[in-house]
Amino acid sequence: MILVSACLVGVRCRYDGTKREIPAKIGKLRDRGKCLIPLCPEQLGGFPTPRPKNDLTWRGDKPTVINEEGRDVTPEFLSGAEETLRIARLTGAKRAIFKSRSPSCGEDGITTRFLRKHGIEVEVIDAPEEE
Repeated sequence: MILVSACLVGVRCRYDGTKREIPAKIGKLRDRGKCLIPLCPEQLGGFPTPRPKNDLTWRGDKPTVINEEGRDVTPEFLSGAEETLRIARLTGAKRAIFKSRSPSCGEDGITTRFLRKHGIEVEVIDAPEEE
């Protein structure tokens, strides 16, 4: 079982509602019969799609996320990370593949850091632009 950012499998859950091509790595895993569990931590945190862009900053281990409208949305991001961990535990997933440049799933994203802290291996990859 591998958790995968839903946007990496073509789900229109990105902040702007657009779709990306499925990265070759994800396609190969799927073709080999690996069980991929698509999820979007931001949607799990209660955000709609589309949604305003968000800016993540860290002070030590404390994240702050402010959206482009000036609203502090940190609690929703933390909730999404907790729900993602809950799904990992329910399914027995020990690995995740997340999309880069995301305040949730990016290399320094809230969910990425949270899962790693709880022993889940997280790989962060790019999603190619849709042609």
